[in-house]
Amino acid sequence: MATERVPDPTPSSGARRIPPIQCLLTFEALARLRSVTLTADELCVTPSAVSHRVKQLEQILGTQLFGRADFSLTTDGIAYLAHVREGLSALQRFPGLSSTPGKRRLKLAVTPTFARVILIPRLRQFTEVYPEIDLALQISIPLLDVVAEDADLMVRFGTGHYADVEHTEIARDVVTPLASPAWLREHGPFERTDELDPTTLLRSPLEPWRTWFAAEGLDWPEPREGSQFNDVGLMCDAASAGMGVALVRLKLGAPWIENGTLVRLFDHDAPSPHAHYLCWRTGTMDRWECAAFAEWLRKTIF
Repeated sequence: MATERVPDPTPSSGARRIPPIQCLLTFEALARLRSVTLTADELCVTPSAVSHRVKQLEQILGTQLFGRADFSLTTDGIAYLAHVREGLSALQRFPGLSSTPGKRRLKLAVTPTFARVILIPRLRQFTEVYPEIDLALQISIPLLDVVAEDADLMVRFGTGHYADVEHTEIARDVVTPLASPAWLREHGPFERTDELDPTTLLRSPLEPWRTWFAAEGLDWPEPREGSQFNDVGLMCDAASAGMGVALVRLKLGAPWIENGTLVRLFDHDAPSPHAHYLCWRTGTMDRWECAAFAEWLRKTIF
């Protein structure tokens, strides 16, 4: 009985047709997992997309790759799988990509304090669920949106008006004044918000004081003098050292509040005009590792 053969990929017309990479990735995953459902989960696509891609690949090749309902490979399927894995492995060995077989590298640009306070403490959960993803963290500057051009995903902090990328809000918070216990003993306590001395307020473009002033019914102008910080963590450290009062997002200021180096001056808060957003360029979510991280972040952060 003659066996099926993988056809010459060069048609008689002379036009070489290379199968789409998503078909090759799907074929490799299905051959390895032997389950449409598991393959769909791994690639972050629907089961019907898995079936469609395999059918498309078989039509391009002109041969059957899977012979049974349990997704066992035909003779041609076994031969072709070896070539596909060799090709995918060669692509993964390209400089700048992970050299570990089967690993996917994901570059994330993230703002400093969000990374230290929110992301890093939870990151082990992600690496345990997705050990096949190598995550590379890079620093971005809040509001200025200075990020590495080759970042796959970006956590930005601002108003959310980003015309250059697709984005989704991942964290919104409230702000409240914080100071060190020693500073509060020296200058407080405060029964009314208008008892604060504006000259003691630490400044940051990340959290304008006018937001809190408006919520408290104060018609004070934005402070124009005093120490200024473009990183929330640095501002919290400065307030902890007794330099003055910092207007801080409660979730970002949690480590300083919990260890007692910062305390609240009042029991009421104000909504922040800014939020953290996960951003990406069009087409990025076609990569399953990017889609997997975005979904994990959406479920994990707050």
